[in-house]
Amino acid sequence: MTRLAPLLVAASALFTWGCLVGPNYKRPKVDVPSVHHDPNHAARAAAPAESLGDAKWWTVFEDVELQKLVRTALEQNFDLRIAATRVLQAREAVIIARSNQYPTVTGGVQVSGSRAPSSNGGEATLVNVPEIGFAGFWDVDFWGKYRRLTEAARANLLGAEWGRRAVVNGLIANVAAAYFELRELDLELEISRRTLALRQDSLGLTRTLVDGGAAPLTDQRQAEQLVEVAASAIPNLERRIQQQENAINILLGRNPGATIERGRTLQDQPVPPAPPAGIPSSLLERRPDIARVEQDLIAANARIGAARAEFFPDISLTGIGGVASGSLTTLFRGASRAWSYTGSALAPIFNKGRVEANYRLAEAQRDELLLAYQQTVQQSFREVSDALIAYAKFREYRIHQERLLAAARDTAELSRVRYRGGSTSYLEVLTSETNYYTAEVGLAAAILAERLTLVQLYNALGGGWEP
Repeated sequence: MTRLAPLLVAASALFTWGCLVGPNYKRPKVDVPSVHHDPNHAARAAAPAESLGDAKWWTVFEDVELQKLVRTALEQNFDLRIAATRVLQAREAVIIARSNQYPTVTGGVQVSGSRAPSSNGGEATLVNVPEIGFAGFWDVDFWGKYRRLTEAARANLLGAEWGRRAVVNGLIANVAAAYFELRELDLELEISRRTLALRQDSLGLTRTLVDGGAAPLTDQRQAEQLVEVAASAIPNLERRIQQQENAINILLGRNPGATIERGRTLQDQPVPPAPPAGIPSSLLERRPDIARVEQDLIAANARIGAARAEFFPDISLTGIGGVASGSLTTLFRGASRAWSYTGSALAPIFNKGRVEANYRLAEAQRDELLLAYQQTVQQSFREVSDALIAYAKFREYRIHQERLLAAARDTAELSRVRYRGGSTSYLEVLTSETNYYTAEVGLAAAILAERLTLVQLYNALGGGWEP
């Protein structure tokens, strides 16, 4: 050990004073708008720093049953569990990459024996040689190759974690959207059943009039058409409801078939009149997909340094030490000790351009991920803008659908009254009843669209992944 001390000191100095080649990461500049492209920006200008994306998901989606579904999904969803295992894999990859910076030491025990016959006819010679030895190897990271690879592995770990958060983000949005779609189907089924009951009553009245000779048979046939149209919608809606429940169960990590508990009706699901979007630059810190792509970029940048280190000599140290003796009694005496060490520096001389090509490949991969990062940022601004526009316009659309429904309801009632009084034909009732049913279904779709755009906006703003 006394003779190895200078070598160890020299190796430590090499490791401490070594270079770190390759570019250090700097976040690339992106064209960030000062405000979101928002048709209602003037209404939100009073508090531009606030954002719906900063809100906890359970304050955005207040339905208690929906909250239970989301919590179940966060515990059992397979996509989220798969993402969590990727984080564990990336964590172990960091340990593996970091271990290359340090020496490798192996040890072993060996016993060898031999028997040789005597050349003069005497007794055979028996020889047993026990050996205990240790070997060490250190590829000194003078140029920072393994430190860069460790940096890349850490970035991959963070990228995997941001990927998990992106799955959380998307899972909450998917469960909320699926639940709202289920409640819209429930509303349509309620409308169809109510409409069927009204049309059956109208058919009974028409039959009475036809039997009394006060109305033609065509009126009865038209009334029967209205009944069958309403009746045929019910089994189709029941099919869609059961399939939607299956879809939600899969999101929850459960087998299909379980009944989904309902909470508030679709109409009672709260929606803010003008949800705040916040400042665009906050998306760079909040959206998991942007953060994940940036970590990929950081890893690619670090791999350039590792590729650059291949141009320089590879400095390595090897040491072997141990004891060996023909007898156990003398195994640990000074004469039994043996050791050797070697230091080397190997530089590339000819490799047919492999090192240079590997370096250019690393740079090209970094450039690709740089463009992917800029594209992801730009796409995120578009998604927020699209969601803000859709939210404002679907709100206007829903208001018009409410007015249309009110007019269609009055027209249908007036047509029924006029028909009972003999002032009009049943064709007018047929038309007005059809328009009324269409308006009811249209309003249900408008209410759903408004709720879904709230989910879309919350997801686009990067909300939902915080526990």
